[in-house]
Amino acid sequence: MHRTARTAALLLLTLALAQGCALLRPEQPTPELKRQAGQMLLVGFRGLEPTDAAGQPLPILRQVAELNLGGVILFDRDAALGTPERNVQSPEQLQRLTSALAQSASKAGLPPLFIAVDQEGGRVQRLKPANGFPDSPAAAELCPDSDPTAATALAAGEATGRMLRQAGFNLDFAPVCDVNVNPENPVIGKIGRSFSASPARVAACAGAFAKGLQSQGVLTAAKHFPGHGSSTADSHLGFTDVTATWTEAELAPFAELIRAGKADMVMSAHVFNAKLDPKHPATLSRAVITGLLRGRLGYTGVVVTDDLQMRAVASHYGLKEALGLAVNAGADVLLLGNNLEHHERLAPEVLDLLMELVAEGVVSPVRIRQSAGRIQALKAKALKARDLDQAACAPQTP
Repeated sequence: MHRTARTAALLLLTLALAQGCALLRPEQPTPELKRQAGQMLLVGFRGLEPTDAAGQPLPILRQVAELNLGGVILFDRDAALGTPERNVQSPEQLQRLTSALAQSASKAGLPPLFIAVDQEGGRVQRLKPANGFPDSPAAAELCPDSDPTAATALAAGEATGRMLRQAGFNLDFAPVCDVNVNPENPVIGKIGRSFSASPARVAACAGAFAKGLQSQGVLTAAKHFPGHGSSTADSHLGFTDVTATWTEAELAPFAELIRAGKADMVMSAHVFNAKLDPKHPATLSRAVITGLLRGRLGYTGVVVTDDLQMRAVASHYGLKEALGLAVNAGADVLLLGNNLEHHERLAPEVLDLLMELVAEGVVSPVRIRQSAGRIQALKAKALKARDLDQAACAPQTP
């Protein structure tokens, strides 16, 4: 082998091994494979209205059609700019925006778009009273011991789901299934995001909240697998190691929601646990996603990553490497909030990186097709539920 070719081959092998997978036979990605990979992307964007000040459609609307984009996530605040407005201003404005997003997919003959939001309640609610929406209580307020049937959480889930559907959302990144192991946890316990310190109570109340969302036609995402409740650090800000604090009891709420069909998606955490994987955080770990979640817990549905721009990942991995690891770990939907830092062309750039990984033999086309199939099945389920709901509400002919 020529020296230059041998060097290139060694570099490619090193990249593949670094990503925790054997080198595959490189394949030139087809346009159809790229379309399927587009469904794996769920990205954030800037803009309050479907058109900008010059009357031009928002770039995200073009990208939905051009890339066969799988979904979008909306925020009320622009973290990169430090400003209070990004996608949410009022109920009327939000309906215009989400309607345009949904139509951008339907007019192009594409699968329905995941239109997602983090509406847990309490400190994590993007639809706030300040913008004309009802207040959503924190999870910690919804699971009192005096409510053994979790009726409070169910009612809150129904109310949240009703509000989200009216605003045009079909996916809520909730409920939080993290157990309140560490009440001083800066990103979970300390801000009231966990339902309880009891795994059984978390399972009951998170399950009830999820049931309420589903009853209103809103998909759920149980998070943050395999459990973020014992951490002492915030994975938005950097490396978060739970090796010494995490226990298998934290799996119980996820296992129960999966068993009961209340986890339309499961969101992975960026926590590191050397007992589960000595090299990678959960989001990038095949041992955690494919081994523990899919193998041991038997989950066959859609896995969505937490935001890949969070510092726990972004500070330790390049974007291309993180994408390869996440896909090979078994993740289906790659969440990029595009809010901690913003790039207008993030979605097409990420899609190009995925195709490079295929061409280099790091990611298999089979993995992309597998994820696209799971996503298609979930979207078909959501459409069926919507159609049944509309039929039930339609006036009956005498």
